[in-house]
Amino acid sequence: MIKQLLIGIVCCAAVLTFGILIGHFGINKSSNSAPSWVKDVTKDVDESLIEKFLSEVDNIQIQENLRELTKVPHMATTAGDEQTVQFMLKRWQDPETGLDQAWREEYMVYLSFPDSNNPNKVTVVSPSETVLYAAREKEKSYTPDQDDPEVVQPYAAYSPAGHPKGKLVYANQGKPSDYHLLNTTVDLRGTIAITRYGGAGRADKAINGAPYGVIGVLVYTDPLDINDGVMSDLNETYPHSWYLPPSGVERGSFNTHYGDLLTPYLAAKDETYRIPVKDITGIPPIPIQPIGFEDAYKLICELDGEAAPALWQGSFNCIYNFGGPGFKLTSAFNNSDVKLDIFNHEKLKNSSNVMGVIRGSVEPDRYVIYGNHRDSWVHGAIDPSSGTSVMLELTRVLGKMVKQGKWRPRRSIIFGSWGAEEFGLIGSAEYTEQYFTKLSERTVAYINVDIAVFANATLRASGMPSLQNVIFKASKQVDAPGLDSTSVYDNWIQYANRTSPTHGLIPKVGYLSGAGSDYAAFVHYLGITSMDISYTYDRSKTNARIYPAYHTAYDTFDYASKFIDPGFFSHQAIARTAGNVLIRLADSLVLPLNCSDYAETLEDYLNTAVTLYEQQLQNRHISMEPIKRAVASFRNAATHLDQVIRFSDLANETPLKVRRINDQLMLLDRAFLDPLAFPEKYAFRHVIWASSSAGKPTFPGLADAYAKAESLVESSAWDKVHYHLSVLSQAIEGAAHTLEDVI
Repeated sequence: MIKQLLIGIVCCAAVLTFGILIGHFGINKSSNSAPSWVKDVTKDVDESLIEKFLSEVDNIQIQENLRELTKVPHMATTAGDEQTVQFMLKRWQDPETGLDQAWREEYMVYLSFPDSNNPNKVTVVSPSETVLYAAREKEKSYTPDQDDPEVVQPYAAYSPAGHPKGKLVYANQGKPSDYHLLNTTVDLRGTIAITRYGGAGRADKAINGAPYGVIGVLVYTDPLDINDGVMSDLNETYPHSWYLPPSGVERGSFNTHYGDLLTPYLAAKDETYRIPVKDITGIPPIPIQPIGFEDAYKLICELDGEAAPALWQGSFNCIYNFGGPGFKLTSAFNNSDVKLDIFNHEKLKNSSNVMGVIRGSVEPDRYVIYGNHRDSWVHGAIDPSSGTSVMLELTRVLGKMVKQGKWRPRRSIIFGSWGAEEFGLIGSAEYTEQYFTKLSERTVAYINVDIAVFANATLRASGMPSLQNVIFKASKQVDAPGLDSTSVYDNWIQYANRTSPTHGLIPKVGYLSGAGSDYAAFVHYLGITSMDISYTYDRSKTNARIYPAYHTAYDTFDYASKFIDPGFFSHQAIARTAGNVLIRLADSLVLPLNCSDYAETLEDYLNTAVTLYEQQLQNRHISMEPIKRAVASFRNAATHLDQVIRFSDLANETPLKVRRINDQLMLLDRAFLDPLAFPEKYAFRHVIWASSSAGKPTFPGLADAYAKAESLVESSAWDKVHYHLSVLSQAIEGAAHTLEDVI
C-alpha cells in the first residue's frame, strides 16, 4: 500500500515537472507581452505623420483642381453638376490616391428655376404700358465664361411667378424696422419696393413687406456695401480689380428654412411623404427679383418723396428718397410704374451627394465628418469650388497614405460633397435626416470648409468653444502665406483677438449661431460639435460684406487666380490647417476637445444676460439664480473632467475608460438639444447656438424672448422669458451632469 502511494506521488511529480517544462520551453515567450491590438488601442496622434501631411499638400494641385471644377457652370441638378459628381467619384475611387469607398446618395428635392424661354423682366412702364426702361436680363460679358449658354439668368429662387405693377419705393434693407419707418411716410399698398442686400435675409425682404401691402420687391447690391463705393467698369471693377462690375447680380435662394421644403424632418427619397406645396412656409409671398446696381442707380436716383435717413444712403451720387411713392415730377419716369414679370417655376429634381470614407482601425464606429458643397450658381470658383479644390487635395494626400499602407486613422473619416446647398443647405440636411440616429450616436465632430478663401489676409474660424484649442494647435503648425517665419496663428491673432481669463490674448473664434452653410444641420439639428474655417480679408482695408463677385457670373477661375489668391497659397494654408485638425480629431487617443473653454463661453453669456436683464427680471419676480447655479455646476464638472484627463495615464488605463471619457466629450453638445425650445424655428434645437434676431452676445432664446416682451404690452410675454430661463438652466445643468463621473 505504501509502495503504491509512493509510486503515485512520484508519477504525479513527474507529470507536474513535465508540464512545467512544456510550459517553460513550449510556450512562445512573446505571449508574456501584451496582445498586438493593445498597441493600436493606446496609440496617440503621430506628430511626424502630421508633418508629412503638411509637407505634401500642394498649392499647384489645388489650383488645377479649381481649374477643372470651374470649366462649366454647375448649378444643382444640371448637366454641369453631374459632371462634377463624376469628377469627384473618379478622384475618390482612384486606386492610388482614392478613399476606401466612394458612392453617391440620391435625393428627390424641390427646386426653383427661371424659365429659359421666358426670361424674368423688370421694366418701367408708362400708363399706356410703353416700356420706358428695361433692366438687364443678363450680366455683361468680360471673359468667355459669361458667354457660356448654361449661365443662369439672375433670379430669386423660390420667388413666386407673377406680374405685379406699382409705384416704386425705397425700403433700405427690407428689415421690419425699415418697412415700419417707410410706412409712416408713404402708403405702401400696391407698391414695388427696392431694397439692398444685407441687414435681413433674402426672403425676409419680401416677407416683411407683404403685410404693409407691398406687391413686389427688387433687391440689389449697393456699391457702398460690396465695392467700398467704387462703381466704374472702365478702370475700377472686374476685370480690373476684385470689385463687382455694375451689371453683376447676386443670385440666391430666397427661403428661410434649410433642407428640402416638401419633406420637413424626413429624407427626400422618391417615396417619402411630401407636404402640399401650399403648406410651404418661409418663402416669399410676393414676387422678388435681384438686379445689378447699374439698374438700381437708374431707379433710385429718380425717386420722389422725402430724403431717406442718413443710414439708408448708399454710394450713388444722388439722394436716396423714400419715393412719392413713385418718381419725381421732373423725371422721364414721372407717373410711371415699375413692373415685374417673373416666370419662375418649381420642379422635383434628383440631387446627389458624393460620399467617401476612410475606415478607422480602432474605432470605426466613431466618425469625423468633413464636408463642402459642390453646387454653385454659375462657375462658382470661390463659392464653393475653393472649398472643393481644398477637399480634393486633402483626400489625395490622405488617400495616398492609406493606399501605401503608411497610415490608417483611429476613427473613421467621412467626406461629404453636398448637393443643392445653394437652394437651402439641402444635401447636408437630407443626409442628417436620413442617418439621424447613426450620426447622433457616433459622430465626433463635423468640419465645414465651404468658401475656403474669401481673400488672402488672415484665417477666420467659427465653431463650438470646445474646438478652440485644437484649431489653435493646428494653426500654429502652418506657415502663413506670404509671411516669412510667421504661423497662421500668429498672423490671425493680429487681425482678430480677445482676452481670455484663462488663456490671455488669443485669436477670436466665432460662433455657428446661424445657418450660413452646411454645418447648420449638424449643429442645430443633431448637436454635433462643428467648425467652419476659411481665409479672409483685412477688415480695416475693405467694408465688403462678402467677396464682391459672390453668386455672380464673375466668380470664375480667372477672378480667383488673379484677385482672390494668386499662387493659391491661402488655399494651401487652409488645406493644411483643416487637414491638421481632421487628423487630430481622427487619431488622438483622447479627443482634443476642451470643456473648460465651453464653460468660459457660458460664463460670458451669463455675465451679459445678468447685465442686460437681471434688474428688469427681478422687478417681475423672475429669478436668474437657477441659471447662475447651472453655469457654476458646468464649470465645476468641466474642471473635474479636465483634471481626470490631465492626471490619468490613459495609455495604460483600460480602453473602456478612454472610451467613456471620449463619449462624454463627443456627446456634450447633444446635451444642449431641446426639440421644444424653438417651435417657430425649423430644425433649431441647440439652446446655446440657435439663431437670434436680438443681436445680443448671450443666450439666443432668452435674448429674443426678452426683446419681444419689452416691445409688447401683454404681461404674458414675460412668461416666455421665464420659460427660456428654465430651458437654459436645465439644459446647462444636464450638460454638467454628462461631464461628471458615472454614478
